[in-house]
Formats: sequence, C-alpha cells, structure tokens
Amino acid sequence: MKSLFKKAIVSILIWESKAIIKKYKPSVIAVTGTVGKTSTKDAIYTVLSSTEHVRKSEKSFNSEIGVPLTIIGCPNGWSDPLAWISNILQGLELILFNSDYPKCLVLEVGADHPGDIESISKWLKTDVSIITKVGDVPVHVEFFATPADVLREKSFLINALKPDGTLILYADDKKVSALARDVKQTVCTFGMTEMATVTASNPTIIYDDMKLPSGFSFRINYKGNSIPLKINGVLGNQQIYPIIAAATVGIVRNVPINKIVDSFEKHVFPKGRMNIIAGINRSAIIDDSYNSSPDALREGLNALASLQVAGKRIAVLGDMLELGNFSTEEHRKAGVQALQSCDLLVTVGQRARFMGNDKTISFDTSIEAGEYLKEIVGEGDVVFVKGSQSMRMERISKAIML
Repeated sequence: MKSLFKKAIVSILIWESKAIIKKYKPSVIAVTGTVGKTSTKDAIYTVLSSTEHVRKSEKSFNSEIGVPLTIIGCPNGWSDPLAWISNILQGLELILFNSDYPKCLVLEVGADHPGDIESISKWLKTDVSIITKVGDVPVHVEFFATPADVLREKSFLINALKPDGTLILYADDKKVSALARDVKQTVCTFGMTEMATVTASNPTIIYDDMKLPSGFSFRINYKGNSIPLKINGVLGNQQIYPIIAAATVGIVRNVPINKIVDSFEKHVFPKGRMNIIAGINRSAIIDDSYNSSPDALREGLNALASLQVAGKRIAVLGDMLELGNFSTEEHRKAGVQALQSCDLLVTVGQRARFMGNDKTISFDTSIEAGEYLKEIVGEGDVVFVKGSQSMRMERISKAIML
C-alpha cells in the first residue's frame, strides 16, 4: 500500500512540476556526481542569487521526490498523508494562479539506484547540467553492477540538456571529461588542470595566531584573468572545486567574474564538510562528518597531511558504507594513507578497523570515541573527523568542541 501511495504521489508531483516549469519558464540548472554535489549546488546558488531570484534544493533533496518538491517549493511530507495533500494543493495553486516564482532553479540530482537519473532526465529539461567528480569507487556502488555503471547513470543528466543548453564537466578526471564526446551542446569544464575553462591555482592554507588552520586562499583563472579569493572556516581542495564549478555557471549565465568572486564573501558552506571548528584545549577540529567515500576521504586526508601543526594530527575515521564488495579493500587502502597522514589514528565501527594497525585506537561507537578524545586532545592538535552518516561522527565533533 505504501509503495502504491508513493508512486501516486511521485506521479502527481512530477506532473505538477512539468506544468509549473512550462508556465513560469525558469532556467533549470542541475548538478550530479558522487563528490561535492551539495557543496556545488550551494555555491551556484550563492553566485546566481546575487543577480536574480533563485531557488535551490534544500539539504539533499535530490531524488524522484526531492526534485519535484524543490520545483513546487514545499517540504517532504514523509508519512503524513495530510502533508502530501497540502503539497499537492500548493502545486495546483502555482499552476492555477500567478505567483512570484523564481527565475532560476538550482537542483541537485542524485542516484542511489540504477535508473534514478535516467528517469528524471525523461521529464526534467535543463539549461545547464553539471557533473562533478565521480570516484573510482563511488558511494552507492553496492547498488550497481560496477563503478562504471554509476558513471553511466550520472551521465544521463546530459540527456536532460535542452538543445541550446550547456554541459559543465569536472576536468580533472578523464572519465568525466570524456563525457563531452558526441555532445552537440556547448561544453565548459572546471578543475586544476590548465586545459579547463575555469581553473584554480595556488591554494594556500591560512593559519591563525595560535598557528591553527583558519581557512585557505587560491586564485580563480578565466581567459587571462586571475583573481584571488580568500575563504575562511573550511579547508581542502574539495571546497575549491564547488567554487570554480559555480564560477563556471556564473560565467555561462553572464555574471561578471568580479561579481562572482565578491559573492563568496557571504557564502555559507554546508555543515559537516571540512568545516574548521574551535576545539577544547586550544585545538582545532576539521569536521567532515557529513558522509564518507574513498575519494572524499582521500582528499580530506590530503588536507590533514598538508597542515603544519604545533601539536598532533589526529584522524578519527568511521565506516564507509554502501561500498559493497569493495568495502574491505577500500578501508585497507584508506588506512595506508591515514597512517601516513596523522600522528594518531582512531577508528569507529567494524569496517574501519581494517584501516588500522597495532597502534590504532578503535571503538564501536562515536560516543565512545568522543569520550576518549576529550581526554587526549591537547593544545595545538588538529582533529580530522570523517565517516558515513550512519556512524554519527558529528557526535565526536560535538564532544570536543570548545
């Protein structure tokens, strides 16, 4: 019964979404990938909202239900039939009456299972489609036959492009950049490689008076222009890529490059994604607890290893879920890098135990790990916290916050 109810709701919401888009004709910008979707979506919103009325997907509203809900502009009704009726009525109101509807929609499109994006691409038509990084062993891979099938599913967002649309691709991965092959629409790219349309260069970590990391700076480069940008409160290349992806969208939308850079002065970065938080005993926390995958963890550990710290580098790593048959090997590979990147490795969960050695401290729950860290974190330490959502690694960050 629940399945039939869900199918009926999805069908109605999609019908309403199509009618709303047809009536108000907003520009539609859609983002997919396996690394940085939400951060990229939020960065695009920051760039475009400085010049026009924009709506973005809230949180990770990226499913067959989440995308229509964003278009209509209503919350998830979960298991409340009255809430769903209210959502449907809200959609009908937009169709039947005039409203101050956004000029642009920035939508996050996810793929937990085969067919997710293929289905959405059949009814959602985009002015700009963006594909961010798709890792070698991406999250949700356990629901697909191979990692290549994940990339294939993400590529269906290209099919959603209007004939005069623009495809924007992550340039630093040949698998992703190769998706431009046979695309008739305009293609732009972003990345660290000099061949990209919009590039980033000279990333530099910024330290505070206590010699703890406080942010970073880099340069955005486009057609001979090179503009410096300083970012506070976050770390890592995984924060740079969403910014230059958003800059590429802004350029496509004719936003002046200086206005694009200025817009990031007020940008709010998503929580749990490489956020720098003041810790107990004059320490710093790099809170990357929102989720984890092999590629995202690799980037986070790279950032940790690059820090010049007065105290200890502590990596607190939880299980990476939804990796299927790749799980054990990917945890072992991550452990090799982790042990080279930190002075102390703490793991949380059964899978994460494969990361450690005989000097590693391991716990079953994040609560236990948090209690342990409260006792050992000292002045000048930097604690990197990361794991899949189900591991509740944010509890560790809260336990050792100042």
